[in-house]
Formats: sequence, structure tokens, C-alpha cells
Amino acid sequence: MTSRTGHTPISSIQQPNNNKFVKMKKLLFAALIGAAMPLVSCSDKNDPEQPSADTEISETEMTVSGTWKAGTEINLDRHLVIPEGKSLTIEPGVKITASAAGVGVNHAPVEIIVKGNLYVLGTENQPVLFTVEESRRTEANTFAGLWGGIVATESCQEMVIDHAVIEYTGGQVIEGSPAATAGIYTAGDDAYPQITTTNINGRYVITNSIIRNGWSDGIYLMGGSAIIAGNVFAANGYSGAEAVNIKAGVKADIAGNVMFSPNTNGLKLSSSGQSETRGQAIANAYNNTIINAGWRRDGEKGGCVYVEKNCLATVVNNLMVNCKFRAMTPNYKNPNSSDAGYDDKSVIDYNMYVSGTQQSSIVYPEESNVAYAYEGYNYDHKSYNPAVDTHSVIASKENLVNPRFSNFDINAVGLTDYTYNSTWDFHLSADSPALKTTSATVTPCFAGGLEINGKLYHSPALEPHFGAFGAK
Repeated sequence: MTSRTGHTPISSIQQPNNNKFVKMKKLLFAALIGAAMPLVSCSDKNDPEQPSADTEISETEMTVSGTWKAGTEINLDRHLVIPEGKSLTIEPGVKITASAAGVGVNHAPVEIIVKGNLYVLGTENQPVLFTVEESRRTEANTFAGLWGGIVATESCQEMVIDHAVIEYTGGQVIEGSPAATAGIYTAGDDAYPQITTTNINGRYVITNSIIRNGWSDGIYLMGGSAIIAGNVFAANGYSGAEAVNIKAGVKADIAGNVMFSPNTNGLKLSSSGQSETRGQAIANAYNNTIINAGWRRDGEKGGCVYVEKNCLATVVNNLMVNCKFRAMTPNYKNPNSSDAGYDDKSVIDYNMYVSGTQQSSIVYPEESNVAYAYEGYNYDHKSYNPAVDTHSVIASKENLVNPRFSNFDINAVGLTDYTYNSTWDFHLSADSPALKTTSATVTPCFAGGLEINGKLYHSPALEPHFGAFGAK
């Protein structure tokens, strides 16, 4: 494995039901308070609350397969391993609390290491929660990176994460960490994303979930077929990082997601690492709402969508709100190169870029000097490809293009704010310009379905409006 450097119903995903999804978001965030549940400690090998789970415990690892029953509470003070050839099913309402103290004398961040299969099957009313101790769930720890997230290894064949909350991840990878030992990440250089995939033959579905408060990327795909649909991403990345970041060996549909305050981009679509064995990355990104992207907490670089290194991308009908720059394709004058450029068959068009009147408190005068979203959209950036966004709606100082959300004031939320408010509603008002029908087309990779654990998951169909939601 090449190390990373630089850092619905259960059976079918459809375009999210708008009213249902807003309700789901509220319930997921409320789940942080949670009701009292029976306690299962990872240090108790013979726990009676896990009758259908096989568990073995060593000094540094808890090896589990079977089922964690609904309402169970798991406290992890060591790495959780799902062994190759085995599966772990997590039922609704399970709460997994990772110790921020880490593992062993080096305090390696707790990892959930998926060598087999993982099925996280929460529900709208009972999401599965991956978190840290309650006292650690503070604004000061938003980007603290308190545990290592979910790492699906090259032997992981399948993973479903449906109706879950994953938060406070992204600790520094150190020597002896399972992901470093496996060669997935580089000790001392990388930080854990909240979710990682590595198997180019793996099948992954991540839907109806909230992925927030992470030091690094929300989802980092280094391989596999993936549907990423109907999720909320919030506050992903302190040092670099994107909401969704893909590399070679990936075929993915990314649709109907809300991405709030990713540090660099909502989407980084790259075929980095492409080879004879790791095929070209193929990504369809459509009907996503990306808000306040690119106002980096650690430097100039950033925007909203970044397509590079020969990724074959279709990026259409997305709604970009108060982002620092437009979609970028670096080295676009050198297309179809696995080392640079972008695939000239890519389509990045029919998107909407709107700007409020908010001024950023983070400005780099020695670089772009961009302080307003409309300035970034119209900045003469070297990575603005003239073939991109030719039919897109792009705000200017004279026309800011307010999308008229049901409940989100684009002029009141600071560009560098990263705290997500569960009462926000990104449906569009009846007079919203984002309801405009576009001429975009896309053929989802998995319109015909992606089979996991005997069930067929379908990518959402393209909706004719900009962004994740239409009108109520």
C-alpha cells in the first residue's frame, strides 16, 4: 500500500427525502446527548451484553466479530479490530466511545481497523454514535484529533455506514500505530481521516450520516467502489483536508451531501497513485451543497472543488456558497497525464457559485488578497481552466446571487465559522435562483446498484436544481 502523504432504506439509497433528511440531521445531533444505555467495556472479555459477538482482548487490541446489539454502549481503550473474513454488524442506537488517552505507552490514537466487513446500521431515530468522552466534546477540541477514526484495510471487502455520527477524529499517526505498521499512513507525517478505504476491489456505502469535527479529511478514499450520499460534513480539517478526498483506484458517486466549512475543499478529486494495478479515479459529484470552503485555518490554498492528476470527473449541479475560489484544475494545459493535469473528458459545469457580503478575517496579501467569496470567484487564478464552468452561474460584486435558503443566512455566518447549527435548513425558497433547471447530465456509476451484504444500494438520480435540496 502506498502511504498517504500531504495529507434510505437499508436496501436502497434514493435522493434524500428533504423533510426526512432535515429531521434526521436534528436527531443525529441530538444523539450527542443520548439516553442512558447498558455499558460494555472493552476490557471485559466475557461481557454478557454481547451475546452474539465474539470478542478477544489483548493489551492493545479488541478483536470482535458478530453483532453489537441495539442500545449497547462500547468503551474503547484499545484498537478495535474486525478480523479478515469476519464481519461486525452494529445495530441502531449503539454508542462507541474512544478513549482520548490513546493506546500503550506511546498513546497511539485508538483506531477501528476493518480487515473484514463492517455494517453500521443505524436508523433515523437511533443513529450509531462514534465519539469521545462527554467531557471532551467541546468546541476547543473541534480539531484536536482525539482518536484515529475508521480505517478499512486492503482486505476489507464491504463497509456500510448508514445513519451514524462520527466525530473528533484525526490524531497524529505515530510509530507503532496499526495504520502506520500496515503502510497505509506515514508516522509523523499523516493525520487520520475520519473514514479511510484502501481496497481497490472493496465496496463502500456511506449515507445519512454526520461526519464532523476532524483534524483531517472526512472521507479519504484510496480504493474501491463507493456511494457517498445524503451526508452532512462539518468542520473537516485543521491542517489541510477536505470533506471528501479520493485517489486512484476509486469509482465513486458523491451526491446530495452538505459540506460546511471544510478547511480546503469540499471535494478533492484526484487520480494520484494511478498505475497498472490502481486504475484511474472516476468520480461523479452532483447536487452537493458546499458552504464556506477554502478559508483555511493554516494557509492560502483552498477553494471548493479541486480536480487533478487525471481524475475522470463529472461535477455538475452543485451549489457553492461563500467559498474562497471556484472549481480548480491545476495543470489543465497538460491533460490526460497520471502525474499532472486532468482528464479532458471531465465535465465540470452547470454549477452555481453564490456570495454573501461576509468578509474573511483570514487574508493573505502576499498571495491572492481575496477577502470576499465573489472576489475569489472572479480572481485570475492560474488553476481556473477556461473549459470549466462555462455554463455555471458565478456571482460577482454586482450580482451576489443569494440562493434564498429556508433557514440559513449567508450574510450572517462568518466565512471562517465552523460550528454547524442543526436548525439550519438548506431547502430552497420558492423564488430561489438555485431551482433553475439545468442542462447537466450525469450517468452515476451505481445507478444500477452496488451490492453489499446481499442488498442493493443505488446512487441518487441527478436532480435538476443546484445543491442538495430543492424546495419544500
